[in-house]
Amino acid sequence: MGGHLVGLTGPPGAGKSSLLSALVRQWREDGRTVAVLAVDPSSKRSGGSLLGDRARIDHDPKDDGVLIRSTAAGTRLGGLAPPTREAAHALLPAFDVVVVETVGVGQSETDVAELCDTVAVVVQPGSGDTLQFLKAGIMEVPDVLVVTKSDLGDIAMHARRDLAAAMRAIGGAKVPVVAVSSIPPVNGVDELVAALDAHRAEIDVGAARVRARRLSALAEFVTEHGEAGLRALGGRRAALKLLEEQPPDAGVPVLVAALADATG
Repeated sequence: MGGHLVGLTGPPGAGKSSLLSALVRQWREDGRTVAVLAVDPSSKRSGGSLLGDRARIDHDPKDDGVLIRSTAAGTRLGGLAPPTREAAHALLPAFDVVVVETVGVGQSETDVAELCDTVAVVVQPGSGDTLQFLKAGIMEVPDVLVVTKSDLGDIAMHARRDLAAAMRAIGGAKVPVVAVSSIPPVNGVDELVAALDAHRAEIDVGAARVRARRLSALAEFVTEHGEAGLRALGGRRAALKLLEEQPPDAGVPVLVAALADATG
């Protein structure tokens, strides 16, 4: 099944890049190769990556075991453009861990959850992130919750308790809530790596990958043909059912053919 496809999402300023720098170091110390796709907002002029997130991730540029690339979000606010999805799947056979890091706004949480084996949602304490997370309707997205800046002490532990209680209230008690500090002395990163590994060990990776490819095909179809094209197929559920009736490698062409039949 190749490497472990990890999604890392959360609000701007939550400390994702610092956390990812610490994670990359930990994975490399464990002997794992790592590829990172840092999803930036897109430039309206060029359509390309705007911020260059890879510049914010601390790593050894001479280390051949690490690949970091910025990729554009495309037209969906915070979402994943089809090339990002394709790149993630292409990198999996070559790397032990492939991370998709994205800003947690708009479509990013659900897009990352559809694509990745394991999703970590990052929040920072004392900023309103915890309350926004509880209000945002994304409680079912995370496989692991991460509270950054645990060096702040009580305020970080309070955020951790609030999130753990919220997850228990909706039946998500199995979702671990890990507090980390990404600045020296780094703390909790090894616990986070263990939580990510434990989740992956529990899932049917093959089935998850097939579903991810079908959802990616559906997203690409909507990008090309819009919501009107999706409605012509009977909606999202009907389009997904159509893909599920085909071989695992069936994709966009099946949907395009069905659209031609429906509108012909």
